[in-house]
Amino acid sequence: MTVAIHSSGDAKKAIQTVVPQLVKDLVASGITAQDPALWGPEAEAEAGKRLGWTEAVAISRPLVPEIEALRARFLEEGIDHFVLAGMGGSSLAPEVITKTLGVELTILDSTAPEQIRAALVDRLETTVLIASSKSGGTLETDSQRRAYEQAFRTAGIDPATRIVIVTDPGSPLEALAAEAGYRTFLADPNVGGRYSALTAFGLVPSGLAGAAIDELLDEAEAISLNLADDGDDNFGLILGAALAGTQPLRDKIGIVSDGTHIVGLGEWAEQLIAESTGKNGKGLLPLVLDVDSPELSEHLPDVQIVRLVSDAHAFHLREQHPGEVLLSGSLGALLLTWEYAVAVAGRLLGIDPFDQPDVESAKVAARGLLEQRPEPTAPAFVDDGIEVRASTESLTAAGSVVGAVDALLADLPADGYLAVMAYVDRFAVPELAELRDLLAARSGRPVTFGWGPRFLHSTGQYHKGGPATGVFLQITADTADDLDIPDRPFTFGQLIHAQAAGDAGVLAEHGRPVLRLNLTDASAGAATLLSELR
Repeated sequence: MTVAIHSSGDAKKAIQTVVPQLVKDLVASGITAQDPALWGPEAEAEAGKRLGWTEAVAISRPLVPEIEALRARFLEEGIDHFVLAGMGGSSLAPEVITKTLGVELTILDSTAPEQIRAALVDRLETTVLIASSKSGGTLETDSQRRAYEQAFRTAGIDPATRIVIVTDPGSPLEALAAEAGYRTFLADPNVGGRYSALTAFGLVPSGLAGAAIDELLDEAEAISLNLADDGDDNFGLILGAALAGTQPLRDKIGIVSDGTHIVGLGEWAEQLIAESTGKNGKGLLPLVLDVDSPELSEHLPDVQIVRLVSDAHAFHLREQHPGEVLLSGSLGALLLTWEYAVAVAGRLLGIDPFDQPDVESAKVAARGLLEQRPEPTAPAFVDDGIEVRASTESLTAAGSVVGAVDALLADLPADGYLAVMAYVDRFAVPELAELRDLLAARSGRPVTFGWGPRFLHSTGQYHKGGPATGVFLQITADTADDLDIPDRPFTFGQLIHAQAAGDAGVLAEHGRPVLRLNLTDASAGAATLLSELR
């Protein structure tokens, strides 16, 4: 299946206006030829070492038989449960691939102690851990790997027989794996994490779990000639123009899954868009929406809807959703098309789509808090078991949770957005995700929702580097039963709280309004919060 795009309204005008210039400038062939000059002189150094994804299909082909052989060996030994420890680009692509292709892969992308503990006791006797980190020093992945090493040893299992490493050549994780005897897959170092779906980072976990990764590469290869061609029917140019070429710019991109067979593509595209474009005060804010999300009925002038549909569904929807972009295709083709499109969007916005200058700030703040471990500041007040703190006194003046949330929403600029950031076990209180639609309806503005700390590797870049139009609602929870991190002076509970506090501190330093709600009891607090806000 190839890709199909139908557009109308502002998106269609953008495509008609912008694509001819992109064709004239030979942008598609330039991206494929890995020309770093396409994004300006300031971006050349980074772009020059981040364009390897354009040849990922060819480079990744030799991996397929290696991955399949390793999976067959595990299955022969009765080992059939695969867990991925990874953050951001290391986990989001395998998640969409395995969910879409219907194979089981446990994604461990949290530092919530309850979530880690639940994974550790789930079929450990037949488990393989895939620890995936481009830098080799990702704190969350390192902590998860340590926990599994200890669990395997305690169970009498040699970790060297159960841990697989995916990393870049020369990383600290490669050196550690060599010393420990772990099977290692080295990725192309010329590919950034969020563009790595069709490299070892996307393919090794997915293939070990049983996904047909050879077919995925076939789908990407089938679209590659179109994406490299300097023609006005190039799907990467068309989608890129629809994303970043509207006038005035519709800088909130609502991604809706409506009839598509692909599961979770919006969450993967969320990182690709936000981390690639949210910098220098510019950017596109992705919104992962449901078919009945409030933003769809509000027809907000700064929101561009991209509706992911099936081929059969697309024609039926054309007249029902004027002004939207309808997009369909196979998974492999769409992964590569979105990567080209976001690279094109970076050129149109005038930014480097391959760096992430503000991601490190929250990590540095969290590490500092872990080293110092200061006493938490006293809450401004406690309302029905919910501790309330904020970056400014005006947010807590009302003395109630509802009043504080309303004060935060009152700070929303006319072109702004609300980000809800939940640093909790997402499987224990999944109902917190209902806050997204509830607050979108309450505010009349776009709302994003992210589980912490995973969103730090995704929309976290946009929060600090993008337009200063966001207000932030952070939700944390007391740790009922903490979990040690082997050979570390801090626990998982201390880690997730430091990550939350560090992120809130950096946002406040950037002048972003931050309201922090701590649930002293996660389940009861979530129910109370939702009830009061309804």
